[in-house]
This record gives sequence, structure tokens and C-alpha cells, in this order.
Amino acid sequence: MNKLAALLTLLGAAAFFLISSIYTVSEVEQMIITQFGKPVGEPVTTAGLKIKIPFIQQVNPIEKRVLEWDGNPSDMPTKDKLYISVDLFARWRITDPLQYFLRIRDERSAQSRLDDILGSETRNAVAKHELIEIIRTTRDRVPLRDTLLTDAERDLNMGTLVPIQKGRKLVEQEIFAAAAEKVEVFGIELLDIRFKRINYNESVRPKIYDRMISERRQIAERFLSEGNGEAARIRGNRVRDLNKIQSEAYREVEEIRGLADAKASEIYAGAYNQNAEAVAFYEFTRTMESYKFIIAENTTLVLSTDSELFKFLKGLNPDIGEDP
Repeated sequence: MNKLAALLTLLGAAAFFLISSIYTVSEVEQMIITQFGKPVGEPVTTAGLKIKIPFIQQVNPIEKRVLEWDGNPSDMPTKDKLYISVDLFARWRITDPLQYFLRIRDERSAQSRLDDILGSETRNAVAKHELIEIIRTTRDRVPLRDTLLTDAERDLNMGTLVPIQKGRKLVEQEIFAAAAEKVEVFGIELLDIRFKRINYNESVRPKIYDRMISERRQIAERFLSEGNGEAARIRGNRVRDLNKIQSEAYREVEEIRGLADAKASEIYAGAYNQNAEAVAFYEFTRTMESYKFIIAENTTLVLSTDSELFKFLKGLNPDIGEDP
């Protein structure tokens, strides 16, 4: 019985010893083996089951994947004395795990070192360039220009972009080159960096916005003034053209009416001047037509005895106009 217990104890100790001496390396990791706190041997970079001395040696995993660094927005001045808030993003990886472990040991410390290095190099690069160089990306971009700009405004280069020498991409490359050299001593390879966001400093942002609004309002007022002037000119032309059209139309109407009256008189003359009876009949019919416009219900006429109108009325009633 004692032998069986001793055998089981021996087997358990051997199993525990075997388990403690085996470790696994995944595809995304590389291992540093330390003995009494100091690295021993070469870093383990291949995946699979590995063996170490139990209890004495410790396994320290190191990331093999591409890691990211996302810094906090930082305020810094440009060459033209404008304070801006810069937010930077970078990607990096560990290429020398042993050097990385000796100098930094863990990812948290690496992120802190990247904060210091990238933040410093970004500040230096921003301070050497004007704001337009950091914002603009292309040097040869030609903007669309307002067709309503006057020649004087075009001479003032309104609607044109300020020329740049480098642009944002080259500034990013400057930061990358300077920072990559400094992080290399920590066993880190810097893959790339990008400006994630560039904005005006919070304290001066309202003033910048107010200035931009003021400039846009001045442009809007200029266009509004030009529009009102053009509208007044169009209205003036409309009234002038309308008066001209009405005047010409009235003249044409009067000319037509005069021709019509002349033609009518000619027709009447040709019809009623053939003999004395025709003349008398014409005189009679014209007088009868005038009665329709002169005499209405309850109309009272005061006529002299030698009036043409009275002559025909007297013919209808011979007693009219005789003394009693």
C-alpha cells in the first residue's frame, strides 16, 4: 500500500514537472525566456509546443502583430503663430523582442515612450511649418472660381489658393523619419503615421469662426447689392419697354381708327351724295341715330326752333313750336 502511494506521488510529481516545463507559443506571439529575471537564449518566434526548465525559467509573451498608437489631441503653435489641436495616429510592431524586453518590457511602457517621441517630433514639425502647409495635401490643385468675380477682384487673387511648398503628406513623412530613428533603439519598427484631426485651439476657435462668418457676410452683401442693382435696372427697362409698347400700340390704334373713319366717310359720301333725296335720307337716318343717344325715358329737351334736331321732331307733330 505504501509502495502504491509512493508510486502515485512520484507519477503526480513527474506529471506536474512535465506540465510546468511545457508552454505554447501562438502564431501572434513571440516569447522571451527569463531565468531569475534575466533573459536567456534567443527569443522564441516560431509557434508550437516548447520546453523550458520548470520553476526556474519564466515565459514572457511579446506581441508579434501590428499594434496601433492613438495619441491624445495636443495643442501646439505653427510657424505663423496659430495654435492648433493636432490628433496623430500611428502603427508599429516589435521587430527585436529581446531589445524590446530589455529596454521597455511591456506594451504599456512602449505606448508611453511613443507618446513622448511622437508628440515631441510632431510639435517640432508643426512649429517649422505654416498652418496651410499642414492642412493642404496637394500643391497643384486649381480651385473653381466664381464667374461673377470682377476684374478688380481677380487682380486681388480672390478665389485662388495660397501656394504651398510641401503639404501635409511631406510633413507626415518628416515626423515619421525623425520618430522611426528614435524608436528603433527600443526594438520597435514604426510603420506609418497619419494626422487624424487638425483643428483650431478651443480658445481661439470662436474668434476664427466669427471672422469666417464676417467674411462670408461681406461677400453675400456684395452679391445682394449687385443683385438689387440688376433688379432695379431690369424693372426700369420693363417700365420703359411697357410705356414704349403702349405708346406705339395707341398710335397704331389711332391711325387705324382714323383710316376707318375716313373710309366710312368715303362710303357714306358715295352712298348718299348721289341725289338730293339720298342726302335728305342720310341726314334723316343720322339724326334718328343721334336720338337714341340723346333721348331716354323721362328726358326733357330744350331746343331752339332752328335746331336740326327740332326740325324732324316738328315734322312728326306739326303743332310743336306754333304760338297758341
